[in-house]
Amino acid sequence: MVAAKIPTPKPAAKIKAPAAKAKPAAALTWPKLKKLALDLGFPNVIETTTWGQPTLKAHGKLWCWWSPHKDAPVFKVSREERELLLEMEPKVFFVTPHYQPHALILARPDRIDLAWIRANLIRTWREIAPKKVLKAYDESLS
Repeated sequence: MVAAKIPTPKPAAKIKAPAAKAKPAAALTWPKLKKLALDLGFPNVIETTTWGQPTLKAHGKLWCWWSPHKDAPVFKVSREERELLLEMEPKVFFVTPHYQPHALILARPDRIDLAWIRANLIRTWREIAPKKVLKAYDESLS
């Protein structure tokens, strides 16, 4: 009788330690936010002060600014988007009683995604742009 060949068990797979989380990018600051916004190259954007604080206005309206009381950027969003962001990303976004009545949201500077900021700035610039300015800007890109 021939003995059946019993397969040799394979060594147990090595368990890898979880990869270290990537360090977050350097925290956002007003100068970094201002540069990101101005680098978009939109017309009718000016740097000014409102309530004694530096702000950027587009078409004469507040576009983006920094809350000195919370040391955080403030962004325009719809109330619906704000509720969604607060629910989905509570570690990133927040609102204070001062901003609650308005369609605005604050972000934690060490957690905010620059791509989100860029998309928000583009969208809000387009939303507050007069139709003639928006048409001329879009035509200049063609």
